[in-house]
Amino acid sequence: MTNTLVQASGIKRYFGNVHAVDGVDLNIKSGEIYGLVGSDGAGKTTTMRLLVGALLPTQGEIEICGYDLRTQVELARSTIGYLSQRFSMYEDLTILENIRFFAEIRGLSSSEWLPRSMEILEFVGLDKFKDRRAGQLSGGMKQKLGLASALVTRPRLLLLDEPTTGVDPVTRQDFWQLVIKLVSSREGDGVSVIISTPYMDEASRCHRVGFMKAGKIIAEDTPSNLRARLNGRVLELRGAPINQLRHVAHQDADVEDVAAFGDKLHVRIREGKSDEIMKRLPINIQAAGATVTDLRIIPPALEDVFIALSESNHD
Repeated sequence: MTNTLVQASGIKRYFGNVHAVDGVDLNIKSGEIYGLVGSDGAGKTTTMRLLVGALLPTQGEIEICGYDLRTQVELARSTIGYLSQRFSMYEDLTILENIRFFAEIRGLSSSEWLPRSMEILEFVGLDKFKDRRAGQLSGGMKQKLGLASALVTRPRLLLLDEPTTGVDPVTRQDFWQLVIKLVSSREGDGVSVIISTPYMDEASRCHRVGFMKAGKIIAEDTPSNLRARLNGRVLELRGAPINQLRHVAHQDADVEDVAAFGDKLHVRIREGKSDEIMKRLPINIQAAGATVTDLRIIPPALEDVFIALSESNHD
């Protein structure tokens, strides 16, 4: 059985003049969590729909678990679990009845799906609620039901399209614990996960990240390697008033960008200019009538990298 679960080469998808996906290559190994990261309209959802076979590429080739998605679509789909942005369940059916529906659509007999469903419900923490109607579930429980439905057929590849959008931070944390547990457990032996997300804290949990912009992957690496691109080039600036600090920092010729992070600013600077800026920026801020309470070099966050990549890539 192949160790490469997804092999996509030069995939493109055009809608008229719109190049939604414009030459994407992917190589996803068994047991890998891969994050597809980008802002709205970057092409993440279209890429997911191409990988699951819901759309045919205008150009390019896709293999899922060794199956050609054009000529062996049903075999390829049999290896995939898919959770779309708007997972639709039958609200008048119970949790177990919903899973049964998804299992039987995929051809599982009751002798297969029933014990499997109970395993999965225990795994996601819904086993005590199996007889509750889906319409009575909280947002977090609905999300877990979506994951359970995607897992019932024992997929080797799990595609999760922005699964945590619109849920609270605790629910997001719980969901990620499940994904990490799935990949590292015997329950998910050999499973790979491709997850699209606009959240950088989620991207940090992935083994590798692909940044998407305008239908292209503009950078791909581990989170730590991506962050290392900006080592020594991000300053944290605190003081008041913050708008004045931002304005003065922007005026400096060696400052590339200033972004607000809560009550502080991240100042991205040109390479090798940290000593000069650390000396002159407080002087310039004071001259403008504002106050600096802290200015220091910090390890870059993925947000810093994403902002830098989005600005530097204008293709």
